[in-house]
Amino acid sequence: MSDPTDKLVGIVLVSHSAAVSASVAELAIGLAGGGTTAPVAPAGGTVDGGLGTSAELIAAAAASVDRGAGIAVLTDLGSAVLTVKALLAEGDELPDQTRLVDAPFVEGAVAAVVTASTGADLAAVEAAATEAYTYRKV
Repeated sequence: MSDPTDKLVGIVLVSHSAAVSASVAELAIGLAGGGTTAPVAPAGGTVDGGLGTSAELIAAAAASVDRGAGIAVLTDLGSAVLTVKALLAEGDELPDQTRLVDAPFVEGAVAAVVTASTGADLAAVEAAATEAYTYRKV
């Protein structure tokens, strides 16, 4: 019996805070509407539980959501971006087809998880997350 998340794009949420990344993951999964949900992994804080980013936690999160359809990585702040870029530059730290997505963290995460959960490909997931920049609140 195959896993219903086979071949869905995975989502990694990188924050300086473990609590923030876990909460955004919970929110995005909850808003995906039930049914089959794309694999999502938070990668927040440092290995010792402090504030910051951890290449080790990011790599482990990416490996945990890799289903062969690609991985969208969303980040909260500047050094999280730099850490992911460094991992991508190394070439062997993250699964193939891992993409750093330029999107707002919360809205982009929700859009990415909802879109990935429909079975959309990595380009569509990235486009949905990036489009979240255009969402107006007032």
